[in-house]
Amino acid sequence: MIHLLLAVIYVSFISLGLPDSLLGAAWPSIYQGFGVPVSYSGVIFCIISVGTVFSSLQSDRMTRRFGAGGVTAISVAMTAAALFGFSVSSSFWAMCLWAIPYGFGAGSVDAALNNYVALHFASRHMSWLHCMWGIGASVGPYIMGAALSSRAGWQTGYRVISVMQMVLTIIILLSLPLWKTKPGANAEEREAVPAEVLTLKQIFRISGVKEVLVTFFCYCSLEQTTSLWASSYLVLNRGIAPETAAGFASLFFVGITVGRALCGFLTLKFDDTQMVRMGQGIIAIGIAAFLLPLGEAVTLAGLLLVGLGCAPIYPSIIHATPGRFGADRSQAIIGVQMASAYIGNCLMPPLFGVIANHTTIAIFPYYLLVILILMGYMHEALQKKTKAAQ
Repeated sequence: MIHLLLAVIYVSFISLGLPDSLLGAAWPSIYQGFGVPVSYSGVIFCIISVGTVFSSLQSDRMTRRFGAGGVTAISVAMTAAALFGFSVSSSFWAMCLWAIPYGFGAGSVDAALNNYVALHFASRHMSWLHCMWGIGASVGPYIMGAALSSRAGWQTGYRVISVMQMVLTIIILLSLPLWKTKPGANAEEREAVPAEVLTLKQIFRISGVKEVLVTFFCYCSLEQTTSLWASSYLVLNRGIAPETAAGFASLFFVGITVGRALCGFLTLKFDDTQMVRMGQGIIAIGIAAFLLPLGEAVTLAGLLLVGLGCAPIYPSIIHATPGRFGADRSQAIIGVQMASAYIGNCLMPPLFGVIANHTTIAIFPYYLLVILILMGYMHEALQKKTKAAQ
């Protein structure tokens, strides 16, 4: 039964990734039909992000009321409804309205699933589950691309993903009895649930929380900035052809996805802290490859290395949360970590764009290096504080 539940969670993580890259893939076809500027995709992205931040902060309250399985089912159902709403939208403002339930659904399910796996499964499963997210995020654009190339339209691409989410909702509803069993949990964990939901003020008073939030903020900022600006850097600073840069920019996502598959095996030998440090070291080597004037091949290898380095950091920080802060507080803290991640995604890539616009895009690796140094410093401060608290 545990293996069946794990299979459901794996599929759920694939489902999490499926819609994440759809807007970017479909937007060139959407904005022309709606007669809006290309930049308006940022409006929809911000609405979704605000929703995910809000729902992440409410994840502790929601999980206590409905359970991890219930929150997952509700959230996936909301996402399915929102995607279907996108598929029938006839205006930009209609898409903005449907982005609201999309954001609410995405944040809650992310925090609930991550906490459930962190509590009840080994670190290797966290890495492999986030690898599944990468597979979903890679498959989504292919489905949209197939819909566009067959002239079925972007609406069909959204509709197909919506149907897939509806099927998953049914599967999760049927699996709800399995979620009541706590694989890997001991009696102390089952009982270690505070009577009241922790407030933000109470969460920030916990030793090490500020450090882990900044660490998570920095990681997601680095990942999203690399995702958004790597191609532009390769073209404008390294003189690589646009079509070549677009293809090789995918090396970053290949590095993350393949890296997380490999990290699942590495966690058998290394603990979460060691995995994070290893990832930061590999990112540093990748950034160094950007800075060294050794040709196109080394630069592209650097992009792959940054992706490989990113691979263990997110799942390892999440998986370590119950051990650092206690099983009774992990859901609340992971919810705030998710919110911190989405804030980093929203703020830091646009900030780089503003800075590069006033200086030069050549600062791209230096920008990543500053974020990496801050992340490394805060992660080490986190180790000291949580060890002292324990």
